[in-house]
Amino acid sequence: MTLDNSSAPCDFVLFGTKGDLARRKLLPSLYQLEKAQLMHAETHILGVARDAISLQEYIALVKENIEKFGGEALCEETWERFSAKLNYVCVDMKNADSYSVFAEHVDVGRTMVCYFATPPSIFGDICRGLKAADVIDKSMRVVLEKPIGHDLESSKVINDQVAEFFDESQIYRIDHYLGKETVLNLIALRFANSIFATNWDHNSIDHVQISVAESVGIEGRWGYFDTAGQMRDMVQNHLLQILTLIAMEPPTTLDADSIRGEKLKVLKALRPINSTNITKKSVRGQYISGFVKGKEVPGYLDEPDANPRSETETFVALKVDIDNWRWAGVPFYLRTGKRLPNKTSEVVIYFKRQPHNLFEDSFSQLPPNKLTIRLQPDEGVEVTVMNKVPGLTSTGAMDLQKSRLNLSFSEAFQDDRIADAYEKLLLEVMLGNQALFVSRDEVEFAWKWVDGIIEAWGHTNEPPEPYQAGTWGPVASIALLAREDRAWYESKIGKK
Repeated sequence: MTLDNSSAPCDFVLFGTKGDLARRKLLPSLYQLEKAQLMHAETHILGVARDAISLQEYIALVKENIEKFGGEALCEETWERFSAKLNYVCVDMKNADSYSVFAEHVDVGRTMVCYFATPPSIFGDICRGLKAADVIDKSMRVVLEKPIGHDLESSKVINDQVAEFFDESQIYRIDHYLGKETVLNLIALRFANSIFATNWDHNSIDHVQISVAESVGIEGRWGYFDTAGQMRDMVQNHLLQILTLIAMEPPTTLDADSIRGEKLKVLKALRPINSTNITKKSVRGQYISGFVKGKEVPGYLDEPDANPRSETETFVALKVDIDNWRWAGVPFYLRTGKRLPNKTSEVVIYFKRQPHNLFEDSFSQLPPNKLTIRLQPDEGVEVTVMNKVPGLTSTGAMDLQKSRLNLSFSEAFQDDRIADAYEKLLLEVMLGNQALFVSRDEVEFAWKWVDGIIEAWGHTNEPPEPYQAGTWGPVASIALLAREDRAWYESKIGKK
């Protein structure tokens, strides 16, 4: 698809253009949209930061980052078009008077898209500055990078600051997991295939596992992470967003209001985890020194700038119940942590076992069918089924074995480049589609549920359970499933 002149061009303004997110993800993604001819020919890109550098220095910096983080050789033809779109302004984002330079660089007659790749604490300052520059109108769209606060109350403060200047229809709260192809494919998988659509409830599904594992540690973010922890950093947004897509009812259409409305219903139906059930429903851990992929790594408390008395969790496992008709009695197990053996994200749907076993000679207990959705790496979908072993037997018994029906995106679509999540989301902002972005209600109901867990942890006065780096977390996370005769799926986790 190429955006033609019937689609209005925009001024894309990137606040925090010299920051890590912009350099690693946003600028390379914008370049890829240009390469795919998905960006309007008349769209302009305006980088905003505090440093006084020339336009030539900025263009050189953008080129360096695209070459470094783009994952492929630079296309000179694309770069020539893309670099012609670039401009740069130096702005003190906390000083409203500093925004007067916008008058020279944006056209108030064009749609303006502002991406706030900055700390959320200055979102309000940026909004006030844009207002002072007299560039805000009903066509403007603003993209808010997570985290939106550190609890319910702080998220309300940030959302209120932005809402003072922008309607909800103009606000795009981004969670990059919602732009991943395999996450988007959840909607197609569920609602375009009757084999799944008619078996997607408590009658057919035994339980669901969602794992988002990281092999890295803090990577120089100790100051931020220690005030957040894995619950705020990963569960409140990424894992809960995946859960809502798996658990939601069919939307009436694929528009933003329908999809976000069904996701919100799931968040409202989450059974609270509080002081009455916290020990049975949750596990939190903190990594100690160990080996990851054969390399010795320090423990969390031994990382640079660490507070040796910190009790911040680097691992979380939860048993989540959804109190509605579809999911009555079906637990959702969530797990995420740092310094685990591999970097991987996947969803595993366990279907119920057959009620009667005709094949006891091969399997004393038939294993359940599984649907595995690999979000990263090696994006794809896999179904585990029982299959007859080919050949003859002297007893006449039918031997069975487990077989995997595997759809690997990289193998199935060899000629197609799989777009980065940010590419998809940036394009959706330019097109004005909010379906893949998070509503304010979703953010606040997610925080309300997460705050209850964090508060309950505080009442227990129990520190996080230590686990060795390079393992799959605390022993208690195994018991979380084992007490109901279940186990985490790890046979292929993180492997191609």
